[in-house]
Amino acid sequence: MTSLDVARAELALVVLYLNKAEARDKICRAIQYGSKFLSNGEPGTAQNVDKSTSLARKVFRLFKFVNNLHALISPTSSDAPLPLILLGKSKNALLGTFLFLDQIVWLGRTGIYKNKERADLLGRISLQCWMASSVCATLVELGELGRLSAAMKKLEKDLKNSDKYKNEQYRSKLQKSNERSLALVKAAMDIVVAVGLLQLAPKKVTPRVTGAFGFVSSLISCYQLLPSPPKTKAT
Repeated sequence: MTSLDVARAELALVVLYLNKAEARDKICRAIQYGSKFLSNGEPGTAQNVDKSTSLARKVFRLFKFVNNLHALISPTSSDAPLPLILLGKSKNALLGTFLFLDQIVWLGRTGIYKNKERADLLGRISLQCWMASSVCATLVELGELGRLSAAMKKLEKDLKNSDKYKNEQYRSKLQKSNERSLALVKAAMDIVVAVGLLQLAPKKVTPRVTGAFGFVSSLISCYQLLPSPPKTKAT
């Protein structure tokens, strides 16, 4: 491949990435929490960017609760234990509720919905639902990592006389384990962000701490959405 072909392929990946509404939302989320970190809750340009970006992101999430509703009613993997299935469904229900209520919050902030007290109350309830969904996601990832770890140990015993890293099944499970570990870190960080937004521990989880955790969590989300590079043919 020529340098022009390489540049064209890389630009195609960037276009593919930015065409995703979810990717644009996560980029805006990184800007939002980065601004929150810089402002530390103090009035100024950074806080204005935080608030305006937060409002803009809500447009990306309009009717997004339908995705979680679909996941809630869809059948699950038959080999998953019942507690993990229930936790996964609870996460979908809670996240869907958060996204649905968040639309009413958006209507309130734009002035379409006039009852400010009700909108503020629904905003707090929506954040509590998001925090609870993050707790469920953390428990799901812990459970799945435990299952993967057990499967990998069993596979290691079967491959004790050979190089396990040359085994396709082992590499696949290792990759899934890495992905689950990253998702676990993100879910745990989102719990801290929710605690900060709800001001449940204002002395410990300050706006700067909330911004730092939210920024890193957003970068993880951006990384998770990266498209896989196309495989080049050997010449």
